[in-house]
Formats: sequence, structure tokens, C-alpha cells
Amino acid sequence: MSMTANSLTAPVTVPATAPAPAGDLEVTVVQVALGDPRVQPLLEELAVEYSTRYGDFFSAAGAQEELSRYPASEFEPPHGALLILQQGEETVAGGAFRRYDAETAEFKRIWTHSAHRRKGLARRVLVELERAARERGYTRVYLTTGPRQPEAKSLYLATGYTPLFDLDADPEEVKHLAFTKPLPEA
Repeated sequence: MSMTANSLTAPVTVPATAPAPAGDLEVTVVQVALGDPRVQPLLEELAVEYSTRYGDFFSAAGAQEELSRYPASEFEPPHGALLILQQGEETVAGGAFRRYDAETAEFKRIWTHSAHRRKGLARRVLVELERAARERGYTRVYLTTGPRQPEAKSLYLATGYTPLFDLDADPEEVKHLAFTKPLPEA
């Protein structure tokens, strides 16, 4: 996701997900374009998180390269989506997906605001992304996380994702921890 996306579309509240609890927070799920100002907290915190955890581990360009790897259009319908969870006017979590192949959605940028972690929001983001991907006809999810994000690895294992790497291997040597999950029919 580019930090300087130029794609602005009208926000769309995702149907059938009126405010619902995620831990002790009442949240609303909203589908937005990358350029929507409500996405900025997600991008800003991800940049800090990636820089803090990885520095130049993946490349000399660091977080900026990762966050600008894909054009904004890849996260827009009909093949993609960017969803945020809001508590009132505050963006507290989010995530996106893009087309990986005809049957597979690739989840990216799954994030929870640092002040709202450990409340079930990342699980809620996964549920909402899986639902939206199914609605677009995908039958499988692919995602990766980095070796210095053990909480993400644990989340994916706990929510039914199959690792595509040796769990006993040194994560730093694996580098990109890939997972997959079939999406059952709704």
C-alpha cells in the first residue's frame, strides 16, 4: 500500500456488520479506499512498527518500500478490499487483501492500533477479510508475516491457517512466514 495513494472513493459501510463487539470494544467495519484519511493511522503505525522491528532486515529501503510495494488499485474492488474497524471516529484496526491468483486472496497490512491490542480486534479483522474475500469468489487465502512478529504467527495458527514453512526452523532464516487457509463456502 502506497503511503501516498491517489485513489479516493466514497467510503462504503460493509453490509451485515453493524456495530458488533470485538473484545470490550463496539466497532463498525467500513470498507474504504487507501486514500481515505481514516486509513492514515493504520499506515503511520505500520511504518513505525515495521521500522522498529525490522529496520533494513528485508531491504535498505525498510518500511517505506514494503508499504509502497503495491499500487492502491490492487486493494480496490472487484479484486481487493481495504477494511477498517472504527470505534466511534477512531480507526482501531484494519487489513486489506489483493488478488494473488484467480482463486486466492492475499491478505496484507493486518493491523491493530497499539492502544487497542489484546482485545480480539485482529481476529475480527481476519473474519471480516475472509468474509469479503469469499464474497468476491475467492476460495483460499494466502498471507505472510515477518519473523519478528510472533504474535501474528500465533494468531494465524490459532485461527486455522496452515504454515507453508517448517515451524521448527529459525524464523529469521525463513524470513517470510507464509500461511494459507481454504475459505469454506458461505
